[in-house]
Amino acid sequence: MKITVLLGGASAERDVSIASGLRVVDALRSRGHRVTALDPATGVLDAAAERAMAAAGVKTAPPTLEALRGLGGGTLRPSFVEAPAVRDADVVFLALHGGQGEDGTVQALLEMAGVPYTGSGPMASAIAMDKDVSKRLFRQLGVQTADWRMVTGRDEGRGTRDEILREALGAMGLPIVVKPSKQGSTVGLTVVKRAADLSAAVTEAFRYDDEVMLERFVPGRELTVGVLGDEALAVGEIIPKKEIYDYECKYTAGMAVEEFPAKLSDAETRHVQEQGVLAFRALKLRGYARIDFRRTPEGEFHCLEANTLPGMTELSLIPQSAAALGISFADLCERIVRLALDGRRRSEEEGAS
Repeated sequence: MKITVLLGGASAERDVSIASGLRVVDALRSRGHRVTALDPATGVLDAAAERAMAAAGVKTAPPTLEALRGLGGGTLRPSFVEAPAVRDADVVFLALHGGQGEDGTVQALLEMAGVPYTGSGPMASAIAMDKDVSKRLFRQLGVQTADWRMVTGRDEGRGTRDEILREALGAMGLPIVVKPSKQGSTVGLTVVKRAADLSAAVTEAFRYDDEVMLERFVPGRELTVGVLGDEALAVGEIIPKKEIYDYECKYTAGMAVEEFPAKLSDAETRHVQEQGVLAFRALKLRGYARIDFRRTPEGEFHCLEANTLPGMTELSLIPQSAAALGISFADLCERIVRLALDGRRRSEEEGAS
């Protein structure tokens, strides 16, 4: 097949996307596919560009906002869908992370161009990217998730920002997690332990989004489960060297220990898998995703979020979740492609009937 892998982009997760995408490129080429790597921010990559990007790797911190402004500052050029590498592809493999690559924008452009692509559709991608909307749907469908409050630029009628922060502190206490509502890889996230630090943490999160979530901190074990084609993969536990599983821990070798399968009872494993699939369905996701949880010392499980285009680097979690069940990385990529093509085929058949 002719497969184009979209990677890079102009979001804060650009470096991770490049590492994910190039690994996917190699895996699909190993299966005999004709694969093109395309960065929507810069264009088609030749062999030299691929090697240079691979050598650069993922830094311990995301690219600065200043650096990203030179690539469009988070805004992709819609014209990339007109490129022959996209138009002529049998399927586009989305290895973009964050920003317009994961919020439904790219998915909508590919839908309009009539090009099959991997992962969830525009609406589901946008909903999953919005942590506030996701958590509302989780609760409606019976997926347990921690309490939260939102701070936006449209708080008229709810009091001043200081009043909103005081109410959140009174309701949820400390520590409290502050994060952009529509970002991933813990970009802009702070765990606030002192009330005096809350306003500064909110300001930092606003650098990355126009809405900020204040979430009750859930102590305990960090867990994750992959979902592939509506079926749960192995549950894993992440043990970071730091208090939280932040950007540095995720993408720096040796900064976290990942155990697949997690040391849970059979009943607990089934519960996380069932909650993961329920979260997947609640957001109307398709293809594959990764669902993250926390287990409290009392044994409660709280869903943190769903990742519709999870990392595919050597340190990423969904490849490990699949590998624990005997699914190689190349097999995982191949299955994701097949799920995309099967989904497009079903949609066309339904449209013709």
